Amino acid sequence: MGIAAGGNINPKGVSMFEPIGGSAPKYTGQNVINPLAAICAGGMMLDNLGEAEAGKAIEDAVIKVVNTKLKSLAAGKMGYSTSEVGDLFVGSI
Repeated sequence: MGIAAGGNINPKGVSMFEPIGGSAPKYTGQNVINPLAAICAGGMMLDNLGEAEAGKAIEDAVIKVVNTKLKSLAAGKMGYSTSEVGDLFVGSI
C-alpha cells in the first residue's frame, strides 16, 4: 500500500488518524519499515484540526523525500533505515 494514511472523521467529536497497511511482524526490530504513512497521518490530523499550514508543510516534506531520496517505498528497499527516513523528513521541513 505504499505510504497510505487514513482518517476516521467524526464531525461531531474525536477523529482518528492512522497509517494504513498490514501487519509485518517479520520486520520487527529491524528498523526497515517506511514511516511516511504515519507521518502523513499526522499531517492529515493537523489539517483536520485547522492547522492547514502545518499539514501542508508535512505533505510537502514527504513529497520531497519520496521524490529525491528514496529508492523505493518498500520495507528494506528504501535505501535508508526507518529512523534515517524520519531524519530525512525532518530535514526537509
